[in-house]
Amino acid sequence: MPDSSRPIVVRLRVPKRGAVPLVALAAGCACAVAMAQPAPTLKEGTVYNRPVYLVGNDKLEVAVVKQGGSMLRIRIQGDAEGLSPFGNPEMVPAVPDNRKLQGPMVGHFVCVDGFGSPSPQERAAGLAMHGEAYLQPWKLVASGKQDATTTVKFSVTLPLLEESFTRILRIVDGESVLYVDSELESQVAFDRTANWGEHPFLFPPFLEAEKTVVDMSGTRARTRTYPTNSSRQRVPFLQGQDFTWPMAPGTDGTPLDLRAQPANATWTAHTTTLMEPSRPLAYITVLNTSRHYLLGYVFRREEFPWVQNYMQYVPNGWSGRGLEFATQPFDLPRREMVELSRMFDTPVYRWLPAKSKIATRFLLFYVKSPEGMTRVDHVRLENGKLIVEDHASGKTLTLVSSLPL
Repeated sequence: MPDSSRPIVVRLRVPKRGAVPLVALAAGCACAVAMAQPAPTLKEGTVYNRPVYLVGNDKLEVAVVKQGGSMLRIRIQGDAEGLSPFGNPEMVPAVPDNRKLQGPMVGHFVCVDGFGSPSPQERAAGLAMHGEAYLQPWKLVASGKQDATTTVKFSVTLPLLEESFTRILRIVDGESVLYVDSELESQVAFDRTANWGEHPFLFPPFLEAEKTVVDMSGTRARTRTYPTNSSRQRVPFLQGQDFTWPMAPGTDGTPLDLRAQPANATWTAHTTTLMEPSRPLAYITVLNTSRHYLLGYVFRREEFPWVQNYMQYVPNGWSGRGLEFATQPFDLPRREMVELSRMFDTPVYRWLPAKSKIATRFLLFYVKSPEGMTRVDHVRLENGKLIVEDHASGKTLTLVSSLPL
């Protein structure tokens, strides 16, 4: 018989990558193993009729769609309203169902490898708008928790582009921050250009006319040029014009402030803003000044030098706004980006070397904002803190952000 005075050590096997071995110690009773296991780090569920993985901590919960990898919903834990920046269609009953978070281009999805419409030849070969990653099934590679950090890793194959994409989400207990690391790997033996955009898509009721305001770390901007067609006659800007964010040149000669959706606006438009070259870390924030919710992104400026601002304002209450931080300034085909090469003396694509990888890293945060905060003038990371400042009101929000960017 074994010596009952010695502890029994039981090792449970878990996936090699991204997971943590679980060790249970019991004094002579193997049944204590089950009691020593931690709570699951990953759950499965359904959000807006889509199967999802639920990743979270004590502050946030993020729903990641299994088909396409979109972060379909973000919620603050314990928030009675349950507002998500990516839309709560159940709170907007007057909007027709066919307008509510339909299709794969919802939430925060990734556009890789490709941003915008494919060329006629690419379309004939089967390539869709915005690349392949958001259309393919995402494989859960591993999940686990070490100390206070939950880590979840996904992978997706891009068969037409002969590439593979991996994404790692990390969230730390006690933090209102999600850290996102991604890699794009080429499977072909030649260098190619890569087009990569992170595409948050905002909807009501988080998105409200005159009340939801956008700020970012850039000023040099340009309006998109559209070919003449009836579907684009509602564009309120002079096309192909440089301006200083956020005041775009209106067609009537009056500058139009792009920070918030104007009341009763019924138009569609697209602009781009170059992130400030002197800042290694760029930011975008979206603040609902009425409901006091704040969504923000911080990313490496060298990886995503452009922020595209897509505004689709409609009269039925289901307006949408895309704030895409990207390798390129507009949603245009790859060939057009190669021909353009640079804009504002800045590259408009990245190189993906033969049989190699390129990577990106960003973080997002989602919190209740301080009473009286009306804008964001500065976001910085400093000594494990994320600091958000509104200079006009004197309001400052400080969040713990323990992982490096």
